[in-house]
Amino acid sequence: MTASGRYAAGVTATSGIAAAVIALVPGAGTEAWLALALALAVQVPLGIWLVGSVGRPGFLAVWVTGMLGRLALVGVAGLVLVPALALRAGPLLVPLALLLMVFLLLEGAVLMVQHSRVEIR
Repeated sequence: MTASGRYAAGVTATSGIAAAVIALVPGAGTEAWLALALALAVQVPLGIWLVGSVGRPGFLAVWVTGMLGRLALVGVAGLVLVPALALRAGPLLVPLALLLMVFLLLEGAVLMVQHSRVEIR
């Protein structure tokens, strides 16, 4: 399996778990679902771009762009979406930051497996 395939499988599993948690937690409303949608909309393209750029000359630029994109997402969500849509900041920003962190850790895990010398069956 390729790194992109592993990443896609990890994102799918993580998103399913996140959706189940959101559905089961009382009081997790529109903000939590919006956080999941925003995280996926930004993270999936950035993650696939990063995973595909490992070993290429532009890797660092891709990584920096991805980190700035995530930071911009949290900033726009907090400074624009919360007031414009009359959302609660905590229930939107906390899950958004947590999801982005988990997806970022997933990127690292995928790349560690892909570029380690351990054979995976």
